This record gives sequence, structure tokens and C-alpha cells, in this order.
Amino acid sequence: MRQIASAVMGSIGCMAFLAAPASAAGSAAAHPACPLPVFGPGSSYHPRIQPQNFSANVTNAWFPLKPGTTYIYTGTKDGKSAMDVVQISAGTKVIDGVRTRLVNDRLFLDNVLEERTTDYYAQDSCDNVWYFGEDTAELDRQGHVVDRSGSFHAGVHGAQPGVFMQVHPQIGRWFRQEWLPGQAQDTYRALSTKAAIAVRYGSFQHALRTEERTALEPGVIDNKYYVRGLGEVKEVTVRGGNESLELFAVLR
Repeated sequence: MRQIASAVMGSIGCMAFLAAPASAAGSAAAHPACPLPVFGPGSSYHPRIQPQNFSANVTNAWFPLKPGTTYIYTGTKDGKSAMDVVQISAGTKVIDGVRTRLVNDRLFLDNVLEERTTDYYAQDSCDNVWYFGEDTAELDRQGHVVDRSGSFHAGVHGAQPGVFMQVHPQIGRWFRQEWLPGQAQDTYRALSTKAAIAVRYGSFQHALRTEERTALEPGVIDNKYYVRGLGEVKEVTVRGGNESLELFAVLR
């Protein structure tokens, strides 16, 4: 994945976190006045975050984060019954100078809380969503923390935020969603904006289908589906694992 993303970065330049003319931005055609091109983080340059270009109010139609909303996903993981409860908090946290939105994620396997995570998102002035880090903990059956690997905050120990969702997804273009070697190396690309998907919550046309990979698990490929105005409706491992979660309910 590092080679794939590095090739993409090399072809479009290393301007991800800098104010730049629209002509320098690969995605600026849709937003000619946008000061923040969208490329993604990496090891070949050192970004300078400009906090004034970000907001904790995430309104991107593909990934809206409205405080007070709770998404409930059900399915299976590693042969166990799974329920994932994702709550959009009214709280915010400043990370690397940027005020981010808190999203609390609780994963239950066979009705036991196995993982709890707080994710940090912000939206840039072009309405692209960026991922600024996470605090995650895996728990044993007694509720004791046994592993915190994967946790990172942008700006700490060289970690960088990444592009999580474009406002206008570009088909086939790879983005790093996060960057801390050995800890956080997820990448994604959009595959289609015309996918049909049926989940327990409903059936949808013109969904966004993405592919996610990580250099930390090179044999694993996930697909995710997003619906405009709603957000993520399904996540499924298509290679190298056994996980499938689909939207069951939305509480507002």
C-alpha cells in the first residue's frame, strides 16, 4: 500500500496541508476558490496544518456527522455476532491546532463490549472530511484494556491527518486516511458512486462504494458503502477476513 500511495502522491505533488493556488490542486476543479487541495499525508514531506481552514462541523453529504445522532450496525466478525454503536458527540477536541468532532464507537461481539474507540474528524473549507486520529482500546471479557495499538493523534510523534471523504469522490484515486508508520496506515479509493445496496435499514441506489486497505494487514481488503445524506450503511471484508456490518437503525 505504501508503494501505491507513494506513486499517487508523486504524480500529484506534496501540497496536501498547505494553502495553494487552485491550479495546484487535483480536486480544485470542482471548487476553484478552495484553498486546500486534497492529496493525503505521507513520509516524504512535512505538512503545516492551517487550523482556520478546518471546522468540527462535518456536513459532507457522504459522511455527515450531526451531533446527537447514533448509528447502530449489526452483523458478524470473526465468527461472532457483532453490534457496532456509533454515536456522534456534541463534544470537540483540539488536535494539531484543529478543533475536531468526537465520534464514539463501541463494538460488541456476542453481546460483550470488545472495543471502544473515539475518532476525531474535521471538515476543510471545501467540505472534504479529514481524519485527525483516534483513541482505541481492546478489552477482555472483564472490561480491562488489553491493547491500545492503533491509537494516534495528528501532530504527535510524526503522525499526520488524512483525507477520509472527498466532497466529490474521484473514482480510482488513492488517499491515505491516516499516517503513523506501524500504527495507522489506512488508505482508500472510491470505486463507484452508482452502487446498489440493500441493508436492514433500507435499500439504496447511487451509493458510494469504496475500497480500503492497510499496509499493516496487506492481505485484507474491505469495501464500504455510503449513502448521501445518511453516511455509511455497510462495511464488508471482501478478502482476508470475516467481517460484515450493515446499518440497522439510526437514532436522532
